[in-house]
Amino acid sequence: MKVLGLAGFALTLAVAGNTYAAPSTPAAASSIETPATPVGVMDNPCGALLPPPEAAAGPAIARRPLQPQPRAALAAASQAWEEQRMKFDFGGLCRYRAANAKLPQATSHRVVFMGDSITQSWIDADADLFTDDVIDRGVAGQTTPQMLLRFRQDVVDLHPAVVHILAGTNDIAGNTGPTSIEAIENNIQSMVELARAQHIRVILASITPVARYPWQPSVQPVETVRKLNDWMKTYAKQNGLTYVDYFDALDDGHGGFVAKLAIDGVHPNPAGYAVMDKLAKQAIKEALSSQP
Repeated sequence: MKVLGLAGFALTLAVAGNTYAAPSTPAAASSIETPATPVGVMDNPCGALLPPPEAAAGPAIARRPLQPQPRAALAAASQAWEEQRMKFDFGGLCRYRAANAKLPQATSHRVVFMGDSITQSWIDADADLFTDDVIDRGVAGQTTPQMLLRFRQDVVDLHPAVVHILAGTNDIAGNTGPTSIEAIENNIQSMVELARAQHIRVILASITPVARYPWQPSVQPVETVRKLNDWMKTYAKQNGLTYVDYFDALDDGHGGFVAKLAIDGVHPNPAGYAVMDKLAKQAIKEALSSQP
C-alpha cells in the first residue's frame, strides 16, 4: 500500500492495484469508494476480491511496524476492505480457502477450532497448541450465521476427528445485526448436526465472560451469556457432546472477564489463553476418546 496524494480532507490510496478514496472525517466515512467487483458465478470468486490491507489481515500482520503512510489512510483502507468483505464474502469463505487446499491428508486425530477473533488470535498467543494436526479456523468478528456458512468448507471438508466450536459472543454484540437467543441456538445446533452427520466429534465451548463490548457499549451481555451457556451445557449433555467451560475459569465473579487475563474485557491476553489451553487440551483428549 502507498499514499498517492493528500488533498484537502481526502487521502487516495492504492491497495493491490485498486484505488480507494478515503475520507478523513467520520461524517464522510460512508462515502468510501470501493472498486467495482465482478458478480455472478465464476471459477475463482475469491480472486475477484481485494486482499486485506495490513490492519485487517490478522494479529500477526497487524503487529508489524507500520510503513510511513498515515495511520488514517491505513484505517480507511481497512474499513473499505471490511465493507467489501461483508458485502461479497459474508461467510468469510475466502479467508482459508487457499490454506485448506494446501493441507495434507487428515490424521486420525485432526482437530479444527471453529470460531471468531478469540479463536483466530489463539494461534498467535500459543502456536504450540496448533501443532500435530490441530488447525485454527477462526475469523475475527464473525457471528454464528457466518460460521455456519463456512462450516462445510472449513470443518467438514477437512475431515477432522474433532471440531471445537467457540461461538456466540459476536451475535450478542450485534455484529451482523439484531438476532435472538433462539437464532443463535439454531445456528449452533446446525453446526453440531453437520459435524455429527460426518462422524466428527464435537467440543462445544462456553461463551467467555464479557461485561461490556468496547465497540458496542450499549449492549448488556451478562445475562444473555449466562442463558446461552446454560443452554449449551444442557444441549451438550443431552447429545453426548464434550462441553468445555471457559466461562467459570475466566469469570471475575460478576460475569465479566478477569481483568488480568484479558486485553479489553473481551479478548484473552496470553495469560488468559494459558488458562484456556489447559481446558482445551483436556476437552480434546476427552473428545478423541469418545464415540463419534
